[in-house]
Amino acid sequence: MGAPVHGALALFLLLLVGAGAAPEETAPQEPTLPATGSGATGAAAVGVNSNSVLVALLDSHYTELAELVEKALLLQTLEDAVGKHNVTIFAPRNEALERDLDPEFKRFLLEPRNLRSLQALLLYHVLPSRLPSDSWPAASHPTLSGEEVELGAGMRVGHAAVTRPDAVLRPDGVIHGIERLLVPRSVQEDFNRRRSLAAISAVLPTGAPEVDPRTHRLKKPAPPVAPGAPPVLPVWDAMAPGPSIAPAPAPGPGSGKHHFDGHSQVKDFIQTLLLYGGYNELADILVNLTSLATEMGRLVSEGYVLTVLAPNDEAMARLTTDQLSEPGSPENILYYHMIPEYQTEESMYNAVRRFGKVRYDTLRLPHKVVAREADGSVKFGQGEGSAYLFDPDIYTDGRISVQGIDAVLFAPDDTKATQTADPNRKPPAIVTHKKKIKLRRGKLLEATCQMAGLFGQRSRFASCQ
Repeated sequence: MGAPVHGALALFLLLLVGAGAAPEETAPQEPTLPATGSGATGAAAVGVNSNSVLVALLDSHYTELAELVEKALLLQTLEDAVGKHNVTIFAPRNEALERDLDPEFKRFLLEPRNLRSLQALLLYHVLPSRLPSDSWPAASHPTLSGEEVELGAGMRVGHAAVTRPDAVLRPDGVIHGIERLLVPRSVQEDFNRRRSLAAISAVLPTGAPEVDPRTHRLKKPAPPVAPGAPPVLPVWDAMAPGPSIAPAPAPGPGSGKHHFDGHSQVKDFIQTLLLYGGYNELADILVNLTSLATEMGRLVSEGYVLTVLAPNDEAMARLTTDQLSEPGSPENILYYHMIPEYQTEESMYNAVRRFGKVRYDTLRLPHKVVAREADGSVKFGQGEGSAYLFDPDIYTDGRISVQGIDAVLFAPDDTKATQTADPNRKPPAIVTHKKKIKLRRGKLLEATCQMAGLFGQRSRFASCQ
């Protein structure tokens, strides 16, 4: 009896242990990928991986298209589209964008004011679904631009033929190589409208007939003036004061005196950065971020003045991808480098020499940038994230002042932003205007004392004692 009882007890314990271990063994067999209904949310949370079709596009031989996608600031839009569903990209060959494209149309696409047209053109080449070559429909299909493209038999897209079907295959999309660029109707109409306006504006307008307010009759045209003779002006126009050559005080917003062409001044300051050299990265960001350049032009047009602390190319090159990946990061960084005051290198240096530390407001409210005197120059920021003013007065027109600095500044609460300045770097070797002035004053004082000694009047000058 003892042996059967012990055998039955051992079998019961074995079954009990096996039943307890069953859930642990079946748990890893559950699917790790999200279901079809929740695939969009899961992909959006994970983001784009290294095996994505977007990474393949940027690394493929379609370099011209990839460069246009980056210039059009569409990477985030395409990442969202890939996160929601598979995509199909029609990629024109490089020759179609380099040599076969109308130069005037290409110039139109690359102008910053036509960014919306460039985005619509590129999104017209992306379908929000996966269409490999073996399942090619002969029907119209919606694109990410909102317009539909006609897919024809024989693998044709609009008026272009697919020359390299399934050029790139990835889990989240497919790329087909096509022979030419696809131009949607909206972009073509916008280009024709802009070209017509340019042709009209090139014609000199003829003046409308003027009515004399005293007699209510048409004014007679002025008599012809002989070549070389002074112009005949009415008495009122001759007595009217001309424009003042002195810089006018800023009227401030809401005063009604919008007589500053801020957009032209912003354009001139960006061109100055390009011609000056060493600030191409900053100029490129200002050209691509049309909203930021437009905002600066609007502020200057309303009477505000700006001082731009411009990091040079070496400082911009130290920025990492994480510091620029979040939406709005480039704008926040540049707004922190703009002071709503008109400051020159000399005025800033005099301020920090007198007060020791000066806190300037920035356009990234409510953050301020701290300036102090260091090594005969002006130093902005604190700790390893500080920057020296080493390239003074790059651009000064009375409204916009540009001062070159050697590092990128970050707001104090930017926790994700790592310091880009080299902690072992030494202050830049500069000779500021103040040292030059001091040197001149010292030489002048020495010469004055020598002259006073020759005439026996050295005692009259207290500084010569």
